[in-house]
Amino acid sequence: QVQFVESGGGLVQAGGSLRLSCAASGFTVSMYAIGWYRQAPGKQRELVAAVSSGGSTNYADSVKGRFTISRDNAKNTVYLQMNSLKPEDTAVYYCKRRLYSDRWGQGTQVTVSS
Repeated sequence: QVQFVESGGGLVQAGGSLRLSCAASGFTVSMYAIGWYRQAPGKQRELVAAVSSGGSTNYADSVKGRFTISRDNAKNTVYLQMNSLKPEDTAVYYCKRRLYSDRWGQGTQVTVSS
């Protein structure tokens, strides 16, 4: 059974950093493209970063240069390093395989205060 457990969120001041973790089970993360998504109150969920099975990465324009997605194959975990956080980054963050109808995890709340 495919599952995702996100962690690492919290409350941080603008300009601060957080590292999110996505522990996956039921499949091997290195064999799939994995995305980090976020959903802010009243807004649609959006893709912010993705890493392909080959290791290439891409980012939403809003986070480019501030966020870094990475993968630890031995731990079957995907990370999202978030630097220079802004209040508009406040959202619940989720991870999931790209292009698969996986069930969403519980997400991890990121709150950035101004």
